[in-house]
Amino acid sequence: MVEPCVICQIVREEVPAWIVYQTDTTVCFLPKDLNTIGHTIIAPKEHYTDLFTLPEQNAGDLMCVAKALTGHYASVLDAVGVNLLHASGKAAQQSVMHFHFHLLPRYHNDEIDAWPTLENALVDKDELLMRIRVTHIDAKRNSDNS
Repeated sequence: MVEPCVICQIVREEVPAWIVYQTDTTVCFLPKDLNTIGHTIIAPKEHYTDLFTLPEQNAGDLMCVAKALTGHYASVLDAVGVNLLHASGKAAQQSVMHFHFHLLPRYHNDEIDAWPTLENALVDKDELLMRIRVTHIDAKRNSDNS
């Protein structure tokens, strides 16, 4: 049996949530546990599991909403910085299988360390570049469509 999706349940108003903002395609709400004042979950209303399946149009919509909330939180909460945190796939520690990201407003001396300490990858950068270099990406969303 597939686990019910809590974000889909919030969108359908089957579970209560502290909705901060929503559009036709996006919902923004406070999580149960706040990691900082203004911590907000931003998600598409339609179910997409992760960044791999999220359509480009939705990605653009979500980023526009994140940008708007960032400015709003700077104004009403005196936030001076922001982190956007996201994980796609079990290997990336995704725990809720509905694409979303966390907007964490940041404040002077808030003592939050949202950047993980990671070991450096030992790899030949020239060889890696040959494998990953992109000359063209067929992105559906561009500046002419926005």
